[in-house]
Amino acid sequence: QVQVVESGGGLVQAGGSLRLSCTASTSIFSIKDMAWYRQFPGPRRELVATITSGGSTNYAENVKGRFTISRDNANNTMYLQMNSLKPDDTSVYYCYVGVVEPGSLRGYQYWGQGTQVTVSS
Repeated sequence: QVQVVESGGGLVQAGGSLRLSCTASTSIFSIKDMAWYRQFPGPRRELVATITSGGSTNYAENVKGRFTISRDNANNTMYLQMNSLKPDDTSVYYCYVGVVEPGSLRGYQYWGQGTQVTVSS
């Protein structure tokens, strides 16, 4: 079982910044990849940025140069520094955690509850 909690969302003016945090807690799984997604009205979640346990990162094309993903493996915490925010960034942001089960190496996916980011024009 994995508990995922994200925070840091809020209301900010265009051009401003926010920092999202996500902490994953588990006693039986090994935490591997982590990522941020966002969900606009509708069922589909859009990938924002990913980071591996080794620190390799990838970004969606429309956030490159503005967002920075990082993680603190000692505390199983991931961050998303969001700068130069645009109204189009308004969305619910979700923390994704990929884990593996020791022994079987079977992978599982867990999600946080989501945090609202609203950027006003």
